[in-house]
Amino acid sequence: MLPVLLVSVDNTVLAFALPEISAALQPTATQQLWIVDIYPLVLAGLLVPMGSLGDRIGRRRLLLVGATGFAAISAAAACAPSAEWLVAARGALGIFGAMLMPSTMSLLRNIFLDAGQRRLAIAIWASCFAAGAALGPVVGGFLLEHAWWGAAFLLAVPVLIPLLVLAPIFVPESKDPSPGRIDVVSIALSMLAMAPIVFAVKEFAHDGFGPVVAVAAAIGVAATVTFVRRQLGRPDPMLDVRLFTVPTFSGAVAVNLLSVMSLVGFLFFVSQHLQLVIGQSPMQAGLSLVPGLAVMVVAGMSVVAVVRWVQPSAVVVAGLLASASGYALVFLFASPTAVTPIIVAFAVLGAGIGAAETLSNDLIVSSVPATKAGAASAVSETAYEIGAVLGTAVLGSILTASYRTHLELPAGLDAGRTEAARQTLGGAHAVAETLPTGSADALLAAAGEAFDSGVTITSLVGVVLMVVSAVVAWRTLSEHRNDGPHGEAEMV
Repeated sequence: MLPVLLVSVDNTVLAFALPEISAALQPTATQQLWIVDIYPLVLAGLLVPMGSLGDRIGRRRLLLVGATGFAAISAAAACAPSAEWLVAARGALGIFGAMLMPSTMSLLRNIFLDAGQRRLAIAIWASCFAAGAALGPVVGGFLLEHAWWGAAFLLAVPVLIPLLVLAPIFVPESKDPSPGRIDVVSIALSMLAMAPIVFAVKEFAHDGFGPVVAVAAAIGVAATVTFVRRQLGRPDPMLDVRLFTVPTFSGAVAVNLLSVMSLVGFLFFVSQHLQLVIGQSPMQAGLSLVPGLAVMVVAGMSVVAVVRWVQPSAVVVAGLLASASGYALVFLFASPTAVTPIIVAFAVLGAGIGAAETLSNDLIVSSVPATKAGAASAVSETAYEIGAVLGTAVLGSILTASYRTHLELPAGLDAGRTEAARQTLGGAHAVAETLPTGSADALLAAAGEAFDSGVTITSLVGVVLMVVSAVVAWRTLSEHRNDGPHGEAEMV
């Protein structure tokens, strides 16, 4: 659980450290973008190859290699003397991070053979994501108040050293007894498939459609088609793409992607609303989200007992509809100055996603042979990564477009300030700091109203996403029955 907790905390901490990183290293706008984006691009491209590599050489061995590299590079990133150094370090962290996540879930699949125990283990695994997301803003706020920005990266060292000491003692090794040959071409195609697509989505969200987006998307699609054809033609594919013809597997992957997209999109606008509209500090905003994340953990743990009597597909569908209700509450009841409706809405959404994600991850790893657990886990992690990118890109773009459309600026602003205020809510706050009190108050009020109009539209999109996800789950997961007398899942 240690690497899962670390990766979840690390994702949130970086966002809070960016202002201090910018002040210390003076990156250009392009360099700052790459500091953020290089990690998920490399990670997304390598998850499937690393999951397959773990099946081959041993999941525990790959986990330890990844942990060693991640800790060492994190220390190097903390001491980065320049923006270029930090970009390179973040890219290397993506390589070693791709070794960590598929290894953890595939190890659970092979350690816990009893279906009930496995489901509980995966519930705890998923809970560590929620706990890390809750700790990230709090820990990040504390560190940045008492230390320099590099402390955000040094978090990895005390977390991973116990893993390196204890994992060889307590975690048994497992791997595919009959692995295929290493396929360098498939590894390259996997990276060419995933990284350009993720990049295209991010660029589209930031700058709109253009030649760069079109070329990146075309490269990604062409590489994906070539990758699939190569896997179908090989007797020992790196990833058995025929798994996607299994409704339970493909449906659970789709549920993962849409759920994470919805969750990340929610956090994207709520974190800004709490800090820039309501006026909370980063640490206060993080604490406001803790109740919802706690509910997410409890819901994920509770469904382990519930599915003894209720079909997993019914629980997943109910969870996704509950998440839709959380978005609906934001649309119906949230006000610009009220924190309680946001907390309640996030708790409802978190309960639904906690229940759905635990079971969808369990269905992914249990619907494939244990020897292929690494590759299946990597597909699940890839769905997480793409869902997170889409959550920020799609929902964030909708929110930004609505903000710009509805923003009515007070008179008297010059062209530079007008453009800065129209870009983002944060830009409006930066402009307000340069204005007299009356003009600043008028600008902040207008920006808050425009932002909340975007939240309304984004919430409706979130409701639609969760309903679509529920329909997908109902159509694809209904073939999956509860555990049979021998503990393994039965199919009809």
